Amino acid sequence: DGMPGIALTDHGNMFGIKELFNYVKKKNKELDADKQFKPILGCEMYVAKNSLHDRGDKSDNGYHLIVLAKNNQGYHNLVKLVSQSWTEGYYFKPRTDREALARHKDGLIVCSACLGGEIPQFILNGDIEEAEKRMLWYKEIFGEDYYIELQRHRTFKQNANTETYEEQVRVNDILIPLAHKHNIKLIASNDVHFVNEEDAEAHDRLICISMGKRFGDPTRIHYTKQEWLKSITEMNEIFADIPEALENTNEILNKVEVYSIDHAPIMPNYEIPADFGTEEEYRSRITEKELFDEFTQDENGNVVLSQEDAEKKIKTLGGYDKLYRIKFEADYLKKLTLDGAKKRYGDPLPDDVAERLNFELHIMKTMGFPGYFLIVQDFINVARDQLGVSVGPGRGSAAGSAAAYCLGITQIDPIKYDLLFERFLNPDRISLPDIDVDFDDDGRYTVLKYVTDKYGEEKVAHIITYGTMATKMAIKDVAKVLELPLPESNRLAKLVPDRMPEVDGKTPKINFKNCLKYIKEFASETENPNPIVREVMKYAEQLEGNVRNTGVHACGVIIGRDDITDWVPVSIATDTDGSKILVTQYE
Repeated sequence: DGMPGIALTDHGNMFGIKELFNYVKKKNKELDADKQFKPILGCEMYVAKNSLHDRGDKSDNGYHLIVLAKNNQGYHNLVKLVSQSWTEGYYFKPRTDREALARHKDGLIVCSACLGGEIPQFILNGDIEEAEKRMLWYKEIFGEDYYIELQRHRTFKQNANTETYEEQVRVNDILIPLAHKHNIKLIASNDVHFVNEEDAEAHDRLICISMGKRFGDPTRIHYTKQEWLKSITEMNEIFADIPEALENTNEILNKVEVYSIDHAPIMPNYEIPADFGTEEEYRSRITEKELFDEFTQDENGNVVLSQEDAEKKIKTLGGYDKLYRIKFEADYLKKLTLDGAKKRYGDPLPDDVAERLNFELHIMKTMGFPGYFLIVQDFINVARDQLGVSVGPGRGSAAGSAAAYCLGITQIDPIKYDLLFERFLNPDRISLPDIDVDFDDDGRYTVLKYVTDKYGEEKVAHIITYGTMATKMAIKDVAKVLELPLPESNRLAKLVPDRMPEVDGKTPKINFKNCLKYIKEFASETENPNPIVREVMKYAEQLEGNVRNTGVHACGVIIGRDDITDWVPVSIATDTDGSKILVTQYE
C-alpha cells in the first residue's frame, strides 16, 4: 500500500519481533535507498493497577499500553520491561507497572492504547479526574514521546461486536479535549489481528479455538471484525475530521531511528585459574603491535593480509580491548590442548600432530572462538568425569578437529581417520562452531544445572519453539468449534496422508494446497453436501500454519556473558520437574 513502515505490538510479548526484523532486512536489500521500509519494534504491554509484584487482585489483568522502541537504547529497555513482566510480574498476564516504565523510559515512545488502556478505562468508569491525572503522569515521564490514541471500529458486519464502537465514541469525546488541554498529540490507530478484511471470519473461529469455545456459544468473545490492516485510504476516511491524528502517526515513524538488533556472539567469560595468569597481566605485558601481528599473520608468522584487510579483521574481532581477552583465552586453551595431546599421542608429540594442532589453535584464536572451546570442553569433561553422565563420542564436523579430540570434546582421532578440520572451522566462512553433544536423557539436566550454577541462572536460558497448526490439527480444531460430530472430524483428518504420493520423482509437502491438488478424496470434501464440512475445509485451510502454542526446545540452551535480558526478551516456562525456567522469546 506504499506505507513507509509498520509497528508490531503483540500482547505482552515480543515473539514476532525477530522474524519481522529479519524479513524487513531481507526485503530492504531489494528496495532503493529512498524507499526503505522501517520496522517499529514494540509491545502492547499490560500495566498492573498498582505494583507488578501484587498478587491480591484477581481482576488485575493489567491496563493495555503501547510501548515502542525509538532507538537501540529503547529496544534494550523494552526487552528489559517485557522480560521483567514475565519473570516478576506474571499474574494471569505478564505485567509491568508505572515504576518500571519510569525506570526504563529512555528511548521509548508510549501510546495510550485501545479501550483496554489506563486512561480509557477510567473514562469508561466515569472517573474523568483520575483519567486526567494518569494522562499527566505519562506526559511528565515520557514528555513529547507520549501520545493519546484514538480508534474507531464502526461495524455493520454480521456476528460482530457493535458495543466497542459506542464505547470508543464515548472515550474519544473525552480524550480529544483532554489531549488538547494538556498539549498532548493525538494519533489514529486500528487494532490489527489479521491482514485482510476477508480474514475476519477465519479469525473469529481462531479466537474460539484459542479460548476453547464453541462458535455457537452466545457467551464467547466477539470482535468488531474491523481488525484488519487498514489501508492509507481507509484510515484517511475514518479519521477525515481529525487530520492531526493521521499526521502524528507519521511523526512517530519519523522519530524511530534505523538500528539493528543483530550483534556479534556474546561469549561468556570462562574462568581461567589464577595460577595461569590474569588478563590484566596480559594487558601490561603485550603491546597492541604484538597483538596486531599475532592475529593478522598465519600460524607460521607470515604476513598474509594487506594492511587494510588486517585492520578490518582487528575491528571485526572487537578491537584491541577484546583481543587481549581472546589472546588470554587462546593461550590457556593451547595449554589444555597440549596437555591432552600428550595423553592422546605421547610426549614428545609427533611432528604431524604438532603441526596440525598449531594450525587449528591459530584458526580458533584468530576467529575469536577460544572461549567457546574452553566452555564446551569444561562441561563435557565435568559431565563425563565428575557427574557420571554418559556423553557421546562426538559427531558431525567437530570430529574433524584434533584440538577437540585432545580437549576431550570428541573421542575420535581425526588424524588417524584423515578427517578434515576445514569442514568444521573455516576462516573463509565465518560462523560460530557447531559442536553436537549427546548426553543421556537424565544426565542432561545434571549438566544443565552445573552450567546454570557456574555461569548464573540469569545468564542461561532455554530456547523457545513455536507449534503451528498442521493440516490435520487445523481440521480437528475448526471441526471442534463448529461442532462437527467427532466421527466426521476424524474421517476428514484421516484423508490427510502421512506421506504424500510421489509426483515427478518428488514427494510434495503435506499441506492443504497439496492435499487439494493431489488427493482426490480430500478435494471432494470442499463440495460435501454438509455445509459444516464445507465450512471446516474452508477455514481450516485459512488457519493452517498459524502459531498454535509455544514450547521449549528439547535440548537447545543459550549461555551468555551478561544477563540474557540485556539482549533478548525472555518468558517463563515450567520444566519437566515442575521448576520455572527462563526461555528466550526468539527461537
